[in-house]
Amino acid sequence: MNILITGGTGFIGRPLCESLTKQGHKLTMLSRRPHLVPKLCGETVIPIASLDELTPDMHFDAIINLAGEGIADKRWSYQRKLQLLDSRIKVTEQLVEFISTSQLKPALLISGSAIGFYGDQGDKELNETSPASALNDFAQTLCLEWERTALKASDSGMRVCLLRTGLVIGQDGGFLQRMLMPFKFGLGGRISNGQQWMSWVHRNDLIRMIEVLLDSNKLTGVFNGTAPNPVRNNEFTQTLAKVLKKPAYFPIPALLLKVVMGEMSSLVLGGQRVIPQRFLDQGFQFEFEHLEAALREVI
Repeated sequence: MNILITGGTGFIGRPLCESLTKQGHKLTMLSRRPHLVPKLCGETVIPIASLDELTPDMHFDAIINLAGEGIADKRWSYQRKLQLLDSRIKVTEQLVEFISTSQLKPALLISGSAIGFYGDQGDKELNETSPASALNDFAQTLCLEWERTALKASDSGMRVCLLRTGLVIGQDGGFLQRMLMPFKFGLGGRISNGQQWMSWVHRNDLIRMIEVLLDSNKLTGVFNGTAPNPVRNNEFTQTLAKVLKKPAYFPIPALLLKVVMGEMSSLVLGGQRVIPQRFLDQGFQFEFEHLEAALREVI
């Protein structure tokens, strides 16, 4: 396939590009740092600095849209919220515009989203048919707008898959990288009361999920990119401490997080109990179904 990828130099995009290249796919990648693309993703990947470089006579079999600033990288000021929205919505709008003007349209758009779409719904088990909560917090609004924009591509007659990703476990980045330091020094612990759900997925499985969507000519709509066994925060921290052979006796009070992180604290004080039902229905075989095995592989 000839595939256009946005956000391909990121934590998920780099190993995805490596896997797709090995399978013989031809890749074009949008990057804010196009000069780094050959080094990060391989010499055969074609870099572009702007979607304005695309012309209607260019043809791609599929588009994978992973663009977006890291939602937890900086405190959510008003300006930061605009950056988070723009980095997702504007790029997706440009992709939809390119698709609409293409002489030979792609067959598939895989567009990123997140399980934050559902909002914090406590212990309720959530699958792809579950509605969003009525909370309307920022993370939820961000996902709703991102998905709504991507779905406009279906007006051009193409297949659109929305991948709602959970907490991705992998080497050299992601949320786990932020957690490791205090745990390695024996200073880790649960967040607040530790009862909030964490729906995680190993990066290898997430990449295979994307490849399943690429290889099918029938799958469309929403898919949860999570492992089938979400855990509460307390179990996650205890398992991480066990793998590191360290204690986990230092809980982080909710009030402290609210002071330090502000509105962004909702990302760690809330959670979603998400099941990847549609992938399970397709017979998807997870390499990492359980948290301990995933953490051991990474650490």
